[in-house]
Amino acid sequence: MTVITRFAPSPTGNLHVGNIRAALHNWLWARKSGGKFLLRLDDTDQERSRPEYADAIRADLRWLGFDWDDEQRQSDRFALYEERFEALKATGHVYPAYETQQELELRRKVLLGRGLPPVYDRAALTLTPDQIAAHEADGRQPHWRFRLDHDQPIAWTDLIRGDQRFDPRLLSDPVIRRADGSWLYMLPSVIDDIDMGVTHVLRGEDHVTNTAAQIQMFAALGAPMPQFAHEALLTGSEGKLSKRLGSLGVAHFREIGLEPMAIVAMLARLGTSMAIEPMAQPQPLIDSFDFARFGRAPARFDEGELAHLNQKIVHMLPYAAVADRLPSGMDAKAWDVIRPNLETVAQADDWWRIVTGPIEAPAPAPEDGEFLMLAASALSQANFDADIWRTLTDKLKEETGRKGKSLFLPLRRALTAMDHGPDIGQLLPLIGRDEAVRRLSRA
Repeated sequence: MTVITRFAPSPTGNLHVGNIRAALHNWLWARKSGGKFLLRLDDTDQERSRPEYADAIRADLRWLGFDWDDEQRQSDRFALYEERFEALKATGHVYPAYETQQELELRRKVLLGRGLPPVYDRAALTLTPDQIAAHEADGRQPHWRFRLDHDQPIAWTDLIRGDQRFDPRLLSDPVIRRADGSWLYMLPSVIDDIDMGVTHVLRGEDHVTNTAAQIQMFAALGAPMPQFAHEALLTGSEGKLSKRLGSLGVAHFREIGLEPMAIVAMLARLGTSMAIEPMAQPQPLIDSFDFARFGRAPARFDEGELAHLNQKIVHMLPYAAVADRLPSGMDAKAWDVIRPNLETVAQADDWWRIVTGPIEAPAPAPEDGEFLMLAASALSQANFDADIWRTLTDKLKEETGRKGKSLFLPLRRALTAMDHGPDIGQLLPLIGRDEAVRRLSRA
C-alpha cells in the first residue's frame, strides 16, 4: 500500500503555527513511508476564499522546505460532490431540514438549560408533506444533514489516541450543505479522501468528533476509511490555549529572522517523547517520525525556546548555506568568526559593520588613553600575522603590568565599540592593521 497523506487548508487566511505543524507531520509521514503528500485547497467557501491566500499558502510551505506530489482545489470538484450527494439522497443517507439558525440556537439553549447535550432532535424527519410545502411557500430553502446510523456504533483505533468509541445517538446529524447550496467541510473532505486514495488523516484532536461522523460517511459511500491520527493541540507558553498562536505564522517567523529549520525541528517533535534538537536538515526528523512517540498531553509552544533553538541552528550553518544572505564582502572566514555570536543570520550585518566601520567607540577612561596610544604604536610595529592579538597583548602586559579586564576591555571597546562579541584574536585580522591602529589612536 502506498501511503498518501494530505494537507487541506482553507485559503481564507494565512497559515498559523497549528496549521504548519499539521502540514509538517503529514509531510514527514509521507516522506518516511516513501508515499505521497498532497496539497488540497479546501476552497468551498467561495465568498471568503482568495487567490492571494492560496498563493501565500504555497509560498509558506515552500519556504519551510515542504514539497508536494499533487495539488487539488475543491472548487474544481463540485460536479463530483453533486454526484455523490445525489447517491446519498437516493439511499436515504441525507435529508433536508428547514430550521433557521435562530430556531436551532433556541433549541440548543433549552437543552443546555435542562442539563442535556445539545444534540439535534431530528425534527426535520417528522415533517409532513404539507409542512414542507408550507416552508417552501414561505421561501425557506432547506439545509441538508447526513443521517447517522444510530444502530451502528462508531469505533476506530487512532494511531495516537488508541481505541476510540462513539455512540452515534449522542451526536447531531452533521450539516453538510447550506440552504444556498454551498458545501460545508464534512462531506467534500470525505469524498476527496476517497477519490484521492488518502490512506492516513493526521490532524488535531479538535477533529475527533468530526472523524466519528465522517467514518459513517465513508461507509455510506461504500469506501474503506483511512487510518486516523489526532494529535494534541498546541498551547501557549503559559500552558493554556492562546489566541496568539492563531496569529503566529510564517510572516511573523520570517520578520524576526528565524530559520525555517528551527520551526520545522521544533514542531516536528513538540508533543512527542523525542527531544527537540537543532538540525540543519530535515532527514533525521523524517527518519525518526513515529506515531507511538506522540503523547496525549497538550503540546506547549514556547517562542523563547524556539528562538534559542534557532540560535543553535545558526551556529551550525555552513557559509554556503547563508552566503546569499550575508553583507557584501563577508567571506567564509569572516562567517566562521562571527557566527558563534549570532542569534539570527540577519545580525551578521551588525557585526560586519563593526569590522568594516565606521564605529562610534565610547570615550576611553582617563587612565586608558595613554594605554591605547601605546597599543596603537605596538600594533603598527608588530608582525601582523595570525597570532597578532597574542603578540600585542603579551607586549602590553609586559610593558604596563595590566592583565585581565583592565588589559582586554579597553582594547575591545576601542576596536569594536562593544564590551563583548567575537574573539578579538579572530576579529582583529578581519579589521586589518591600518583600521585597527586608527581606532586605537582615535580612542
